Amino acid sequence: MSATPEHLIWRLNHFENHERAIRFVQQFQETLCVFSGPVEQLYTNYEINVPEDDHRSLIILPNPYAPHDTFNHVSDDAVEATGCTIVPGEMADLEEGLAITLPLRRQGKRETKVTPLKVGLYALMRAADGDDPFLPVITKGDLRQFRKDMPSLHLHRVKPSLLGRNSPMEAKEIRNVISERLKKYM
Repeated sequence: MSATPEHLIWRLNHFENHERAIRFVQQFQETLCVFSGPVEQLYTNYEINVPEDDHRSLIILPNPYAPHDTFNHVSDDAVEATGCTIVPGEMADLEEGLAITLPLRRQGKRETKVTPLKVGLYALMRAADGDDPFLPVITKGDLRQFRKDMPSLHLHRVKPSLLGRNSPMEAKEIRNVISERLKKYM
């Protein structure tokens, strides 16, 4: 494991139930892209692996046969936290599935609304305007323990208007790839 760059290793030491955390994040492998700030790369085609000798870590492995699915020069400034968190559905009194916490402002007060994931993602996508779409990604550190035995996944988003180091064509492709992957979940 020492040959794997540190920015691709997600440690799970803070989780009491490592297996649950692993299963939780693996279900997003086909729908959410991964951003790595230290190398300014966005991985749109990757695998989440668990090393045989270390079940307290995950390794994000970009597909080596699809280098065109990794976008380079994506600045940290173009990726921002959303305040949204994906949690197991039981946190929203759902019998199954996933939920998302949405930060709201009502009468100057900050509140959080918990809704089924598909409903919340749809609302976020509809609320975003064409120039500033909701393009969620995950980063190292976004997989966290919500409660004693519950994993959660914080979301970041790519802001296309801040992809200044990428060509307009590449920025459009980033936008399209993230949107298409997200539609797989919708």
